[in-house]
Amino acid sequence: MSEAETMTRQENQQCEEAPKKKGLFRKKEKVKKTPAQELREWVVTLLAAILIALVVRQFLFEPVRVDGSSMDATLKDKEIMFVTKPEYISGDPQRFDVVICHYPDRGNTNFVKRVVGLPGDTVAVMDGYLYVNGEKYEEPYITHRPNYTLAPYTVPEGTYFVLGDNRANSNDSHLIGPITRDMIVGHVRSVIFPFDAWRNIE
Repeated sequence: MSEAETMTRQENQQCEEAPKKKGLFRKKEKVKKTPAQELREWVVTLLAAILIALVVRQFLFEPVRVDGSSMDATLKDKEIMFVTKPEYISGDPQRFDVVICHYPDRGNTNFVKRVVGLPGDTVAVMDGYLYVNGEKYEEPYITHRPNYTLAPYTVPEGTYFVLGDNRANSNDSHLIGPITRDMIVGHVRSVIFPFDAWRNIE
């Protein structure tokens, strides 16, 4: 066999092998999913999103809408608050924290109030002013002074005394008594809606 014939034969073999090598890098065809598989993936994704949202709401933060005027003028009706929770999972409320809480026999209904009495404090309301352990507090955020008198009251251990900032029109501890620690579920940090009313809450 001549040298020319040998080279031609080798070239033909390379041409035949080339497509085979090229085929090694060819992308695999995507397997089409059945409608049942598509539906199952959507359901799993949706359930995962719901679970994450529930965990975030239970343990981290949630938006809560103000319902009513019991916290005027600190919080206004229908404003949306940003409420955090980790600090009350690892610690306890502090005096004058604005909190989201529940009331006895009212289920999971949210109320927003201000903590004014800690366990062991003696709380009183006289001449429109709050007294805690004999000290008078001016409370500059109060625009509606209370129209009632509260004789000195010692807050039992494990409970908290909460009042609305609209002292003249608030269903709070001066009527229902103190609430237990587990009824305080979140710390109000700011107003986030309406956007032009955004502000921190203290």
